[in-house]
Amino acid sequence: MSQLPQEIKLTYIIAIIVMLIFVCFIIMVVFIYNKKQLIQQQEDQIRESEFKNQLLQKELERQKAIQLERERISQDMHDDLGAGISAIKLQAEFLKYKMPKESYTEDLEAIISTSEDMNLAMREILWSLNSQNDTIGNFIEYTGLYVKRFLDKTTINTQLDSNVLEKETNLSVKARRNLFLVVKEAIHNVYKHSQATNILIQFEETEAYFKIAVIDDGIGLSDTIQKGNGLTNMSLRMESINGTFKIVPVQKGSSLLFVCPLHHYN
Repeated sequence: MSQLPQEIKLTYIIAIIVMLIFVCFIIMVVFIYNKKQLIQQQEDQIRESEFKNQLLQKELERQKAIQLERERISQDMHDDLGAGISAIKLQAEFLKYKMPKESYTEDLEAIISTSEDMNLAMREILWSLNSQNDTIGNFIEYTGLYVKRFLDKTTINTQLDSNVLEKETNLSVKARRNLFLVVKEAIHNVYKHSQATNILIQFEETEAYFKIAVIDDGIGLSDTIQKGNGLTNMSLRMESINGTFKIVPVQKGSSLLFVCPLHHYN
């Protein structure tokens, strides 16, 4: 290299400098491109986050509107239907004492009984509509009171067992309504067909499921009952909330298990 002419040396040096400049330029272009890409990704993430926040806000507003509508319907039913049913019952009771004929008395008794059933059904609907009841704890309390009241005047001993650690876990309107109705149907079946002396209602909550077991010490489920509409309706109701229903084999009596997934039901 030292023996090369000065002009060639200068040419080599200029070429090396040009190559270095070109490499630096390429590096700078790549750096700027990556920087722009990073900024673009950050901007896209910000826009996506803002869009998700807008969707979340709209969903919260929708849920709030649904909750307000539920409360309005509940209040209207309580004020209008409840008052009307109570008025019918009072008028029927008044006429019952005013009209002593036996035939009329039976008819009025039927009206009174029907109004009481309607009033009870309305209270169940009001309970299911009230957003303040959307918890497992409230469901257990309400269902337990219903079971005890229904079986209070029978010879069946009632026991409630709750293994629920987090009573504030959310349970949607649809889940609460269907779970209550399957337990109600199961209790009615025990009362009408089982000849049981004891019934146990177990509530259990796991991380992913809410389980209800209805166990009695009666004569068990006959083929007629197993093929009847009652158990079929229980299966359909549990399917509607992505849950399961099965008859657990036991040595005596019957054991029904209802399992509801604790996912987001709204």
